[in-house]
Amino acid sequence: MTTTVPPIDNRVTRLMGVKYPIVQAPMGWIARAQLASAVSNAGGMGIIETASGELDAIRLEIKKMRDLTDKPFGVNIALMYVKDPDIVKFVVDEGVRFVTTSAGDPSRYCAELKEAGLTVFHVVPTLKAALKAVEAGVDGLIVEGAEGGGFKNQRDVASMVLLPLVCSKVKVPVIAAGGFTDGRSMAAAFAMGAEGIQMGTRMLSSAESPAHMNWKQAIVGASETDTVFLNRGGNGPALRALRTERTTRLEAKNPENMRAEFAGVLQLYFGGDMEAAVPLTGQVCGRIESVESVADIINGTVTGFRAAVSEMAGRYLG
Repeated sequence: MTTTVPPIDNRVTRLMGVKYPIVQAPMGWIARAQLASAVSNAGGMGIIETASGELDAIRLEIKKMRDLTDKPFGVNIALMYVKDPDIVKFVVDEGVRFVTTSAGDPSRYCAELKEAGLTVFHVVPTLKAALKAVEAGVDGLIVEGAEGGGFKNQRDVASMVLLPLVCSKVKVPVIAAGGFTDGRSMAAAFAMGAEGIQMGTRMLSSAESPAHMNWKQAIVGASETDTVFLNRGGNGPALRALRTERTTRLEAKNPENMRAEFAGVLQLYFGGDMEAAVPLTGQVCGRIESVESVADIINGTVTGFRAAVSEMAGRYLG
């Protein structure tokens, strides 16, 4: 049975209006009402994706969120994939109060979003990108190490290096992404200066995730070495994915068109064909041992975080 643990009070939870500074990653097609509402109801920040470009469907998902939760939730604007020039109006009209932006220039929409009264966090893979986002006026940063699944900077930097570096150079609150899945990793993120964590692969493999069970079981069965970093030096962004026959082949030789490798994405995501496309997955798959409910994941993470901090304090400060 899930046990509710006390809330965490810091800049991230105050800005977002949530109990716990745990954000669910905006995975294309996956990050919709079914998953996001479970995250929000459990005290975290559920995020609805727009990377799929299916804004009519996204509008319905936001309406579903209103029926499924009365807790705060947000929307991600993946700048690289924006097709609608009125995306900001779309988000504002839907009554969204929190936005994460990613995969592009943070100044593109930041001022407009801020003028509308929204809180904006931008995802960054480097210190240079972090400083640019702060200059653009964002409220906070999501600092993503290359351990994480999904699209990445070709010049990859691990969270252990990137996170404390960025935290030492900026004053805005930071959410750590890439390799965070439980209480101990959350405590490590806080020790390096973060005030929250974002979970992608862990939420992808949750009971409420709409992803096919084949993908979830592949994550549960994976080791820490069972991901590949693709398209290093190729056209477009790099990406981290679960090792399959397809991705092993792509690891050996960059494709001329990486986007074409995602043509069968829905067959993979919801049909369970693990070779139909590229299953974006983080290295933390090696630490995930079971499919759990979102509530158990979030409560277990916060409980584990408190225990880890208390244990270290007792051992080294007692």
